[in-house]
Amino acid sequence: MVNFDALIAALWTVPSAAIVAILAIRRPRWGEFLNLLSAFIVFALTLAILVAAPDAAWVGGSQYLLLTPLGAWVLFCVGVVYLLASIYAIGYMRLLPEEEPRLHKFYALQAGFALTMLVAPLMNNPGIFWIAIDFTTIVSAFLVGFEREAECIEAAWKYLIVVSAGLALALLGIILFYWGGTFSLGPTYALTWANLRATAPKVPETLLFFSFLLTLVGFGTKVGLAPMHTWLPDAHSEGPAPASAMLSGALLNIALLGIYRFLAIVDAGGYGGIGHTALLVLGVFSLAVAGLFIVRQDGAKRMLAYSSLEHMGVLAIGFGFGGPLAFAGALYHMLNHSLTKSLMFFGAGNMMRAYGTKFMSQMRRVLRYYPFSGGIWLLGAVAITGAPPFGLFLSELTILRGGILSANPWAVWVMAALLILIFTAFLNHFRRMIWGPEPEPGATPSLRLSAWNILPMLLAFVPILVLGLWWPNGLWTFFVAAFRVAP
Repeated sequence: MVNFDALIAALWTVPSAAIVAILAIRRPRWGEFLNLLSAFIVFALTLAILVAAPDAAWVGGSQYLLLTPLGAWVLFCVGVVYLLASIYAIGYMRLLPEEEPRLHKFYALQAGFALTMLVAPLMNNPGIFWIAIDFTTIVSAFLVGFEREAECIEAAWKYLIVVSAGLALALLGIILFYWGGTFSLGPTYALTWANLRATAPKVPETLLFFSFLLTLVGFGTKVGLAPMHTWLPDAHSEGPAPASAMLSGALLNIALLGIYRFLAIVDAGGYGGIGHTALLVLGVFSLAVAGLFIVRQDGAKRMLAYSSLEHMGVLAIGFGFGGPLAFAGALYHMLNHSLTKSLMFFGAGNMMRAYGTKFMSQMRRVLRYYPFSGGIWLLGAVAITGAPPFGLFLSELTILRGGILSANPWAVWVMAALLILIFTAFLNHFRRMIWGPEPEPGATPSLRLSAWNILPMLLAFVPILVLGLWWPNGLWTFFVAAFRVAP
């Protein structure tokens, strides 16, 4: 029998030890090594937890820990992105010699950010889950403002203020959920996900749905769903590229996990139709907002931030449709998005350093100067738009198929139309970067990218292609089983 208590203890101990060692040694090269070692071990542990994930919910740690198949999947996505970002951080941060004296702090923060994301999905108490999500905000805000430029600091403060306001609403929703449970369990009881689901049928419909709306808006702010997304373009575009990859590819999934768990409570109460529709509407609106902003965007990482808004909208639509088919598509989409968005932020970071600008209009003839890394970046752009033969195409197609069988088939056609718009707009920007005019005199890039800058892009690209050509039957079986287990 698998000892999940020991696996989880190791999962938290490794990055914690890395943080202490990095801050004690205070040397950037040691920081690189210790953070990378932590990332490798964390990846192995999350993979082990995923492979051994229980068929039913596992509760341990004096009832404070919860491991479900969905939670194990989210943890695995964190492990994947943390490893890729840690490899890329070595090459990217070495391009900032002026930051050399405090580089060790970046690696300590990166390990700390990973630690907070590894804690939240395993919390059996919604209140402690909320605290863990709050900690992810605090630690990641320091990463967003790490480069200490005015725009970075402004983005970090905006991130803190907007997300904190949203999380305050989520906390109020959790309190109301707890109050609803007192009608059947008495004035005090253990606040767990299972208890909230068990008491949901006895909670008044208005209170149950209002509680869900508060948590939907609150954690939806953390996910970056429109119209609560205003922090996301700034935070994703101004932070260092490795931090942006972790924000987009890992953190947003965890907040979405919280929404889905509260949606399961509404489902248990018999009012899931309203909850699914509310999540579906937010997902469609997020997709529309993302599409409109991508059309006119010039900032490379800012465009990728709106792409994150798009894909969180797709995930919200998948969970909003409900049913095993759409659910399986959403989970497949989650991993493919984590891989592809990491690749795209790495490529954007490379080109921003090479051309000395954030703006795509000034990045010209990319393939001429960077044929290999630029070529992978271009293929990543095709993949992130959901085009074949990459993984996101299969996941989006599966979500659309699940939507046809749902109670809201209208969203299928809206989603398909918006995805076509985003595909056209996104690749139009890359067309100008690849085949546009020659760079201005004196603007020719001369930066030599190291293997640390290119290797993580390749490591992300290979599974994106494989998962687009082959959907492993074991994954399909896992997704169907995960759908049957309470999240």
